[in-house]
Amino acid sequence: MENQQQAQRIQTSVLNGIERKALIWMAERMPRWVTSDMLTLVGVFGAALIGAGYALSANDYRWLWLCTLGLFVNWFGDSLDGTLARVRNTQRPVYGYYIDHTLDCVNEMMMFVGAGLSGYVHLGFAMIAFALYLMLTINVSINAHLKSEFKLTYAKMGPTEFRLLMVIVNLLLIFIPSFRALEYEITLVGKAVTMHALDFACLLIIVVLAIIYVCTIVSDTRKYARIDPPKQR
Repeated sequence: MENQQQAQRIQTSVLNGIERKALIWMAERMPRWVTSDMLTLVGVFGAALIGAGYALSANDYRWLWLCTLGLFVNWFGDSLDGTLARVRNTQRPVYGYYIDHTLDCVNEMMMFVGAGLSGYVHLGFAMIAFALYLMLTINVSINAHLKSEFKLTYAKMGPTEFRLLMVIVNLLLIFIPSFRALEYEITLVGKAVTMHALDFACLLIIVVLAIIYVCTIVSDTRKYARIDPPKQR
């Protein structure tokens, strides 16, 4: 419990410097009646918009605008809730840690399932990507407990950068019909699978997440082996 309270946040994403200044600026001007819990719920609402927008886009691509709005709403609530608590010096480390990371998993579930129902990504690919995300989340939580490090970014990419990439992809789908209609058939484990543009992007994300996960596990295992060497008999 003590390790979680004092875990050092490691955030080295590309946009981290600009984003931190913007979040502090907004937190300092936030009305007093706005609380961190309210912003957390705003983030959940944004995730629900993302999932709904993707799912509804299976019938009409213009629902991707709802998904794009949801990405902004989710960023606003999810990124600002902790900053507001730190600016006001009202942190609740144990409660905040539990609520934040529990709801993060709920948020991502809505996003990945929605994407899998959109028709632009196979549901199976979306679920594999979601599973890898959860595996990385578990690893981050373990390290927060064991070595008081809370790593928020990998390869200079964090949640904000991924949201921005999703916005770009949504705009490509909205404004470029050929990108939206792209289909390519491949054979996967002996079955013919029709791939769309986002399927290839999702497979790339799966490969990247898998590499990050394996490299992280190898690196952490070596560090913990030095910290906790075999006992001599």
